[in-house]
Amino acid sequence: MKVLHNKINKEVLKSKIQNDPTQRITLSFYQYYHLKNPHIFRDHLYLLFENAGVLGRIYVSYEGVNAQVSVPKENWVLFEEAMQSISFLASIRLNKAIEDNGKSFFKLAIKVRNKIVADGLNDETFDVTNKGQHLKAEEFNALAEQQNTIIIDMRNHYESEVGHFMNAILPDVETFREALPVVEKMLEDHKDKNIIMYCTGGIRCEKASAYYKHKGFKHVHQLEGGIIEYARRAEELGIENKFIGKNFVFDERLGERISPDIIAKCHQCGSPDDHHVNCANDQCHILFIQCPSCAENFQHTCSVECRDFNQLPEDKKEELKGKVSFNGTKFGKGRYKANHHSSGILEISKDR
Repeated sequence: MKVLHNKINKEVLKSKIQNDPTQRITLSFYQYYHLKNPHIFRDHLYLLFENAGVLGRIYVSYEGVNAQVSVPKENWVLFEEAMQSISFLASIRLNKAIEDNGKSFFKLAIKVRNKIVADGLNDETFDVTNKGQHLKAEEFNALAEQQNTIIIDMRNHYESEVGHFMNAILPDVETFREALPVVEKMLEDHKDKNIIMYCTGGIRCEKASAYYKHKGFKHVHQLEGGIIEYARRAEELGIENKFIGKNFVFDERLGERISPDIIAKCHQCGSPDDHHVNCANDQCHILFIQCPSCAENFQHTCSVECRDFNQLPEDKKEELKGKVSFNGTKFGKGRYKANHHSSGILEISKDR
């Protein structure tokens, strides 16, 4: 029987893709749909996409599909045929990347999950199909200008830190599950106002808009296609781009530039920078923003402790594994803030 998952070492795959001259197209898509057997569908989708040379990360559940993938340009027709062969995916929007070097993914991983986005909601308590009104880029801009409008970023703090819409409220949360009650509390006295929600590609707002309508918010809107589609359409129409900075993406690129503005700072020295990285110490791996100078000084790690650990012999690292803690074991995703002291040691704080 054919093995329907990858067994090759990640670093081998990464090296192979980085040295492969094949042009690839990075894109995302999602669709809420009642799947009777997500496990069978998962294997079917794997075979179709593997045949088309698709790489990426896809979640399948009883409620549908959520995918971030890259496709060889030469295989685009094969990919389209695969999508067309699945009735509920045949005519959906494909959000193509704004900035794309084709090196966004290194393997194909399709996983069956309870939900395609972890939201913590009981879908049986409200009508998930009663969603907010979709807004195209030009409609978003027009409604955003009205005084009776509130714009809410439904993404996590490390996403909005590097880029967001002008005048948007930016919840200080680490997960979408956490954002839902936080945003509801923030808006509890504004149920009669125009609420515009946005996220990366639109999937989080699909569920959130229905939830907030259920909670009594009267004028709920969502940005159609999220930031990715907004940026594409704004450029196509030649209208004002109200998004400043970078759009954080959940692949190897970790971001695509929407405007030239750099609104974030290096988490180590405080200089203007918006380049997310993961600490090179695999025992830490915390997500943080690092400028080129600090990358050189700290050898791509987040602290002196991690830099020094990385320089140890492999047998010593193995001996210490699990016995010492680093920023990545102390704090949540992206919850990294550092201040230099004269000693050269970084003091880590959970406050932002």
